[in-house]
Amino acid sequence: MIDNSTILIIGGDQRQLQVIDKLAKTAGKIILIGFDQIQLEYANVLKQRISEVDFSSVDRILLPIPGIATDGKAESKFSSEEIILTETMFRQTKEDCKIYSGIITPFLEYIKKTTGRSIIPIFSRDDVAILNSIPTAEGTLKIAIEETDYTIHGANVVVLGFGRVGMTVARLFAAVGAIVSVAVRETADKARVQEMGLKPILFNTLSEEIATQNICINTVPFHVVTKELIDAMPAQAFIIDLASKPGGTDFAYAEEKGIKAIHALGLPAKVAPTTAGEIIADIVLE
Repeated sequence: MIDNSTILIIGGDQRQLQVIDKLAKTAGKIILIGFDQIQLEYANVLKQRISEVDFSSVDRILLPIPGIATDGKAESKFSSEEIILTETMFRQTKEDCKIYSGIITPFLEYIKKTTGRSIIPIFSRDDVAILNSIPTAEGTLKIAIEETDYTIHGANVVVLGFGRVGMTVARLFAAVGAIVSVAVRETADKARVQEMGLKPILFNTLSEEIATQNICINTVPFHVVTKELIDAMPAQAFIIDLASKPGGTDFAYAEEKGIKAIHALGLPAKVAPTTAGEIIADIVLE
């Protein structure tokens, strides 16, 4: 229960608005930093500047989903003011203060090490990743529809990776009639791809198969869409890379070869911020 808790929400994007709405009904007090451009009507919600916050009174902190930059800067879509967090601020919090972030960036890793505070990476949870894969897949389909001049129905689509995102993406594209292949490394994944009625491709043979593919969707957070693979692609191929920064594609070489490549980051926040925010709020409440 968080009825008596003081929750500090710092920056973020439209997803945080859904989080605020859910938490405001349960939390004792919510302090907002970086929301000065948004009108919110909750009796227990207070807007402050970072310099006004009494960190010693805070029980939980929700940071922007992308985490905190190496210079301590917190992203905020709803404020023109720069928000900079410091080690001193985190040291002032209660020892049992829980800090939530989408991912743990190098800055947060440092804070965790030097202050001993509990920092919880929300997106490392299987349930969050699986639920977020749904708006990610829908956003990927939207990009594919908008950026191509042919129907996705009947198009040859190869998905690289068969993890939580790759599986959902492959299933959605197959559902709209694409001819979907999935590049995997494990024999168990190969069997699962076959069970789903899709075509499995082993990564070591991918360069031989890629010539027939219209769309290549990468979900692997390693350098897998190499120069060699790009050279094997047809001239009209289209790459959508869903992997976290820096992605798994040689974007410079793809541009040099005239192959369109999009690094599609943060799709849940872009295509379904309400749903994405509700997922985060439910996890924090839990």
